[in-house]
Formats: sequence, structure tokens, C-alpha cells
Amino acid sequence: MSNSHERLMQGIIPYLALDHAQDAIAFYRRAFGALMHGGVALMPGTERVANVSLVINGGVMMLSDTFPDMGQPAARGGRGFTMQLVVDDGDFWWNRAVEAGCEIVTPFAKQFWGDRYGQLRDPFGIDWAMNEPSPENRAKAALIELK
Repeated sequence: MSNSHERLMQGIIPYLALDHAQDAIAFYRRAFGALMHGGVALMPGTERVANVSLVINGGVMMLSDTFPDMGQPAARGGRGFTMQLVVDDGDFWWNRAVEAGCEIVTPFAKQFWGDRYGQLRDPFGIDWAMNEPSPENRAKAALIELK
């Protein structure tokens, strides 16, 4: 793949339909340092977001407003999915998200498997897990990738 768009837009990409997507874009920029990948496509004649791609820590997520009239209801947190964010500097990422308005579900702390981990809920009801792998677990993951 030859350009950054092709490298970003591959693999599994979460796509969320949220009420008030413009507010969600602004929130994810504050809370998670999201960068816009391309522009915001609006439904013609409205301020409703038809599509936007956001880059967070090198990964992409896409979102839109809800369109229940077209069969697209709002995503709901706690319904079998969590947005997982793996980071190098957990304190920075965690504190920024909490200061922006995420609710702490599980405090960010060292866990029995060695990583620092915690869970947050954003104002749109989406659950986020933040994971800072331990040096030992990073080393184990590197060995697995080499096999």
C-alpha cells in the first residue's frame, strides 16, 4: 500500500452512529486527541454528519449521526463492545479523557496480568478501555509476532 490513506483505512474499523455527532467529534478531539482524516460529510441540506473518519493514536474510527428513518439507530455502550485504546503513556491519555468529561468506570491501575488498565464511559454512553502494556508484556507480544 502506497499512501497513508490506504494504510489507515484497512483492517477492522469501528463505525459508530451517535446522536449529536458534531458534539462527539469535538469531544473525541479533546478527550483522545482525535485528528480528522478528511473532512466531515454532511447530509445535504442539514448539519447532520453522514460520515467522518477520526484517527486516534494511529487507529481509525468512523462515525455519523443516527438515522433511524434509514435503519441506523444509535450505538449504545454496555451492549457487548468496548473501544480499546492501547497507549504508551497511560497517565497522559487517562487524565486528558477524564478532564474532558469521561466518567471513570474502573480506575486506571496496574492489573494482575501486569498492564495498567482502566475503563471510562464517554458522554455518549460509549465504553472505552485504556491499556498501557507492561514492558514484560510488550516483550512477550514482540516474541509472538516473530514466530
